[in-house]
Amino acid sequence: MSMLRRGATVLAAATAVTFGLAVPALAHVTINPGTAEQGGFTKVAFRVPNERDDASTVKVEVAFPTDHPLLFVSVKPVPGWTVKVVDGKLPQPVKTDEGTVNDAVTKVVWSGGKINAGEFQEFEVSMGQMPKDTSELTFPTTQTYSGGEVVKWADPPKADGSEAEHPIPTLKLVASTGDDDHHAAAPSTAAAAPTVKQVATASSTSDGTARVLGGAGVVVGAIGVIVALLALRRRPS
Repeated sequence: MSMLRRGATVLAAATAVTFGLAVPALAHVTINPGTAEQGGFTKVAFRVPNERDDASTVKVEVAFPTDHPLLFVSVKPVPGWTVKVVDGKLPQPVKTDEGTVNDAVTKVVWSGGKINAGEFQEFEVSMGQMPKDTSELTFPTTQTYSGGEVVKWADPPKADGSEAEHPIPTLKLVASTGDDDHHAAAPSTAAAAPTVKQVATASSTSDGTARVLGGAGVVVGAIGVIVALLALRRRPS
């Protein structure tokens, strides 16, 4: 019985370690991938986890930068959700490669759907052209729960380098590699964003990779448990 109790303890610890490693990635609203090339176009997913056990997320509002406006924005439909892309007047005109801009997308709002407890949802956006004079873009996000609670993900990094309570979703911008000419020019209307089929394929590939990695972690944890149990059985009583 003592050996069985020790085995159960080892199994519980291994399971906690194996699955606990994935928890931080879903703890906050994030942008995935977290980087894009300056001067180019990109597709990102705003990943929104539901952090409440007694309420569902029913609305997500993402504010777009107005100091570095993005002139081309399109969204991928999410089953069960209604999406609204809001254009608005900028606080002041901004000079871009396309000329002086007075109006641009100021926010995108998803509503009518539901993210239940223990779940997350990804809201995909194709956008550009990325500015060349900044190293990052921030997207303050407001998350509304079914019980009426509103959480604003808009806290900047702390001075000491530690993570804020509700960190603002941030897209880091890196220098263009120049590998693809389409990064240097605006796309035509037909090519402004990947098709839904293309986006779905990319998303499926990413999900498959994640499942493979997660399965590998479980297998490694299970092997560790078996080795530990065998070692316990061989110990003299």
